[in-house]
Amino acid sequence: MAATESMNSIDTSAAMIAGPTQLADWLVLMPVVIPIVAGAVLLMARHEVRLHAMIAIGALGLAFAGAAGLLYRVVTEGTLVMTMGRWVPPFGISFSADALGATFATAATFVALAGAIFAIRDIDATGRRYGFYPFLLLMMAGVNGAFLTGDIFNLYVWFEVFVIASFGLLILGSEQRQLDGATKYAILNLVATTIFLVTTGMLYGTFGTLNMADIARKAPQLRESGPLMTIAALYLLAFGMKAAAFPLNFWLPASYHTPRIVTSALFGGLLTKVGIYALLRVFLTLMPVERGVLSELIAWLAAATMILGIMGALSQSDVRRIAGFVVISGIGVMLAGLALGSPVGVAGTVLYAVHSILVMTALYLLAGLMHEAGGSYSLHEVSGLYRSNPFLAAIALAVVLAASGLPPLSGLWPKVMLVKASVDGGAWWLAFAILLSGFLTTIALGRVFILAFWRNSPTAGDDSADFGGAGKARPGGYMVLGMLALPMIAIGVYPDPFMQLADVAAAGLLDPSGYIQAVFPGGGG
Repeated sequence: MAATESMNSIDTSAAMIAGPTQLADWLVLMPVVIPIVAGAVLLMARHEVRLHAMIAIGALGLAFAGAAGLLYRVVTEGTLVMTMGRWVPPFGISFSADALGATFATAATFVALAGAIFAIRDIDATGRRYGFYPFLLLMMAGVNGAFLTGDIFNLYVWFEVFVIASFGLLILGSEQRQLDGATKYAILNLVATTIFLVTTGMLYGTFGTLNMADIARKAPQLRESGPLMTIAALYLLAFGMKAAAFPLNFWLPASYHTPRIVTSALFGGLLTKVGIYALLRVFLTLMPVERGVLSELIAWLAAATMILGIMGALSQSDVRRIAGFVVISGIGVMLAGLALGSPVGVAGTVLYAVHSILVMTALYLLAGLMHEAGGSYSLHEVSGLYRSNPFLAAIALAVVLAASGLPPLSGLWPKVMLVKASVDGGAWWLAFAILLSGFLTTIALGRVFILAFWRNSPTAGDDSADFGGAGKARPGGYMVLGMLALPMIAIGVYPDPFMQLADVAAAGLLDPSGYIQAVFPGGGG
């Protein structure tokens, strides 16, 4: 009877559209639908692998244009919602694009486009025949679906979509080290997704709904009677594993160095950020009170992740492994903003996540070009790259500055925001941890730059034009790194619009009333 009354109270006039949907309203689906359709086309054209790169790049270009258009519309008009069929929320499957989801989807699709271009030179005909580009498109459909879904069970579904696709990318080539890395990657991710699914079952049993907006508005009434703290703790465990937070982050440096470098770049730039997105969405939109209770624990996890992560980088000599530990350290920086929960702290996390998507992708691609020019990923074997590849050295310096949070690149401003939020919140020790991680990152990546680029080869004479057998990196890779460097420079030199966008995203997380109103425009339910 109660359910019937609830259904009858819904004002469907504002939710149901009798006329044709405007073309602009379909923007919310474009970042997901285009990669799925293009991936299906590539499967049908599996014998024409020479066309795969062109089709994939075109599809990702369209998806990026759609995501950018969606972001513009969300910023100017507010949250955009589309519910499938004639099922009224919370019963229908909804896509709900707010500033946070649209920002992440735009940044993710941009680096995927860059990765697809880089893959022209990095993935050979065998890799294309085994499905690199269809896997890439499927992975991006899952990543963007996770950013744009309005249903927490469908968040789990999209997690599974990109995890399955990432397995395919990880083992492409079937080398022993790839299979070993994939095994470690698979076990921890399967454990995390299982915890995610079980916890979602508990959530449904408590709320009777899986629509995020519906959960957000019902949480205050069910907080006293439902096991919300248990659910929140389990989500912290599941999403923390996905994001590679301490102490369950050992799978990342054990697996991300094994596949082709473009795959490592996309993984480092994108996959852990989906875990961060899920933590932001669940703890700030759905369970803000529980986040407050867990905030001290999250802060300690953040500090341990950023410090131990970068200490791992200092102990490595393989550039790919160093990049993996830098990814982990950055996850700790983002968790700091979640722990603080203030508008400035959350905005700092959002901006840092966008920065990390760009910079971590660039760092792995830089490692690939260093291997191409120097013949090895080991700092014991690569040297003298500045003499043979001066332009690569310039790009490398920019990436090092950005990843370390130094001016004038993109990493500076989000760290400034997070340090300010920590000081304002009385968490001086957390501010110190953020600054210390930045200092150690400068040392770790500065060591890479000094040894690989500035150091002369011990076998080269003083007048030699080449050092350590260093060769020339092919120019095509420079274009992709330059493509990624442009927004990194823009964020660093002219941060105001990016900081304002992060503020809008943070405000939407901390005050979900606009998000809820967009899903339930009639206020019914």
